[in-house]
Amino acid sequence: MAICCQTPFKPTPISPSTALNTHTRLTISESQTFTCNLSQPSLTLTTEPEPIFTFVKSFAPATVANLGPGFDFLGCAVDGLGDYVTITVDPKVRPGQICISEIHGPKKLSKDPLWNCAGIAAISTMKMLGIRSVGLSLSLHKGLPLGSGLGSSAASAAAAAVAVNEIFGKKLGFDDLVNAGLESEAKVSGFHADNIAPAIMGGFVLIRSYEPLELMRLQFPNDKELFFVLVSPEFEAPTKKMRAALPAEIGMSHHVWNCSQAGALVASVLQGDVEGLGKALSSDKIVEPKRAPLIPGMESVKKAAIEAGAFGCTISGAGPTAVAVIDCEEKGKEIGIKMVEAFLKDGNLKASAMVRRLDRVGARLVSSMPI
Repeated sequence: MAICCQTPFKPTPISPSTALNTHTRLTISESQTFTCNLSQPSLTLTTEPEPIFTFVKSFAPATVANLGPGFDFLGCAVDGLGDYVTITVDPKVRPGQICISEIHGPKKLSKDPLWNCAGIAAISTMKMLGIRSVGLSLSLHKGLPLGSGLGSSAASAAAAAVAVNEIFGKKLGFDDLVNAGLESEAKVSGFHADNIAPAIMGGFVLIRSYEPLELMRLQFPNDKELFFVLVSPEFEAPTKKMRAALPAEIGMSHHVWNCSQAGALVASVLQGDVEGLGKALSSDKIVEPKRAPLIPGMESVKKAAIEAGAFGCTISGAGPTAVAVIDCEEKGKEIGIKMVEAFLKDGNLKASAMVRRLDRVGARLVSSMPI
């Protein structure tokens, strides 16, 4: 168990914990957890680490949050989609600070690091490391659209946090990096880790607790096939708006039902039971019923996916992307076609479909240049 101590919104420097492997990351058993006790006194690094690279480039994958009944506590990473961040040691930048030099992607994204997901996470990571004598410049390449339900803000934050950590020798572990990303998420869409945790750790992640932050990696068997059919309509569903649609209170019967389905989903992940995973994924009675009517055609899209052979279908995160699961890539492509047709027919929305595997690695270094 790794333990760090910090406040939820202003992360402070902490002692080095488990290092991150630049290629395969850590192998985590199903029972291991990562804990950050928010109520304990702050710890600081005894010495400021020096950069070991002049620049690094990192990647962080897209994520599917909630997974149906797991609202705010379950999520997974998706292979082949995500954001890139390049961090460079820059003598022109004031020591201890970061400058966003360029953004490739949506023009409305701010270059002010205090109002940019990547910038906020990078600053938080620098504070944890106690960086005071080096200035950094950051370049962000967005591979994910905004408001898609695929963890766009989390991917930027995760890539930035990992890049800063890498350039100073990987002093921080998963728990610290997730907290750096959480500060970014809190300013954008709320204090929830079901995107940022899998974006950093890869695979399936369960958030067991927020105070203290406690993360559990759920190991999907390596010998099992799992494909996500992701269908994204030309429609933006801002997370804050979609969260505002949720009920303030729920009935006991729905609470019991969703708890049982979330438990079944976790068991299915650990067993590699894709059919059971899909059944649980489709069974949310609390969040999806409130959000689906806000996404034109979503209810028909879910029905079309199931009829086409998907094991299950739900809204990815806050939407509007719909996600279905299957154990065959070719079958997934057929399901995607039917889902796209349903979005157009019943939602009057053009949509694109893709079939992706589970990303088991999470955010990682992709290139670097030594000092």
